[in-house]
Amino acid sequence: MPMTEHMPSIASIVLLTMGGPEPLLVQHFRQRVCALDVYDLPEADLTNVRGLLIGMHCDQRQLQRTQTRLTEFVVHGGRVAVCGQIAHPFLPGLSRFTPLQNYCLEDLIVYELAPHPVWNGVVLDDLIYRRGVVGFYGRGFHIPLAGAVVVNGLGLTRLPLDFVYRLGRGEVLVHGGNDLWGYVADSTSAHRLTPQLLDWMECV
Repeated sequence: MPMTEHMPSIASIVLLTMGGPEPLLVQHFRQRVCALDVYDLPEADLTNVRGLLIGMHCDQRQLQRTQTRLTEFVVHGGRVAVCGQIAHPFLPGLSRFTPLQNYCLEDLIVYELAPHPVWNGVVLDDLIYRRGVVGFYGRGFHIPLAGAVVVNGLGLTRLPLDFVYRLGRGEVLVHGGNDLWGYVADSTSAHRLTPQLLDWMECV
């Protein structure tokens, strides 16, 4: 299948979008990341792609329609990062988002439960506290697949906020909050998330 105009061959990582202007992530990492409209995914050539970034604003019903394609991509060794609140699971192992109810400050604190290269060197307080407000990084959770590694937990009960699980030869990373690559221009240690996420995706 020929490469589409949306996916230059130089990029090994694809950011699925809903169209619109060029994403900030692509502007910062043009040689590594290219944008692809989620509605063009069925016809796109993923042969040389190592990772897919699926953000919180992607059409999950459309992603469900391409579930077979996405699953095959991971099973054959690809890596996928999913951010946001899942309402329509589009990959095996994804569950629906459960928002916190009647929460207080302590319920929004993030705790490291397992090391992972994406979060290496990231000070969790830089994710928890943003402009004096708590809760931007996560206000709910997804139930992980059995065998998943929970990286970060939320609140005193350590609800699964960030986790990674294997699917065939590939892996799926789930973050139950805003897109991890949204910190690409951050002035705190949170800026490490973006390049480290891309490094992880390319180390297949």
